[in-house]
Amino acid sequence: MENTLGIMGGMGPLATQMFYKMLIEHTVAEKDQDHINVLIFGHATMPDRTAAILSGNLKPVYEKLRADLETLAAYGCKAIAVPCNTSHYFLDRIEEDISVPIINMIRESAEEAAKTCKGCRVGILATDGTVKSGLYQRALTERDIIPYTMTERGQELVMYEIYDCVKNGRPSDPKVWKEIESELIGAGCKKALLACTELSVVRDENDLGNFYIDTMEVLAVRSIEYMGKKVKR
Repeated sequence: MENTLGIMGGMGPLATQMFYKMLIEHTVAEKDQDHINVLIFGHATMPDRTAAILSGNLKPVYEKLRADLETLAAYGCKAIAVPCNTSHYFLDRIEEDISVPIINMIRESAEEAAKTCKGCRVGILATDGTVKSGLYQRALTERDIIPYTMTERGQELVMYEIYDCVKNGRPSDPKVWKEIESELIGAGCKKALLACTELSVVRDENDLGNFYIDTMEVLAVRSIEYMGKKVKR
């Protein structure tokens, strides 16, 4: 296929299918042929990225992710999207060695936040691994945004929604989410980043409002633009 977007997926599977759905729904199209050609590489058995970062055992994820990205590049993809925030800890070490561009979800999401939140506090809702990596904290700070990370209790609730609910194939818990949101508002956040693709599923299930910036949606929009298609607003 010509002009193909590679999708490095499977991290997790439900988030990957939602990303493809977002690509379809946000593309201006009157027929099948108006949509983006995609090649989805669904590596569901990829070792857990958060566990790797927290343990310091980075090599298995790094090597597998690099091999998968090289496969997509060898196929001839024009660009690659990786709908997994935590994996971007490894992408920062890989992307310069891959022969095709990787559309960076963290940098693009920080740019999106900067449109309305310069000088303001923005919450980061992410896995323990993403939070520990500091990727979003740095990206936001570089754009004159004050990053807010959750308290210990709040972070436990975020991880509950990600791992015990979405990754476990269960619905998200609206009561738990209200407690998360209460902390964010109480901390003076103007907005919050849904900085884990599983949280896009939570957003979909609970119809969360525009207080949240969905990083996977940002990635979908930027991917559509990169592939030369028009975005449906």
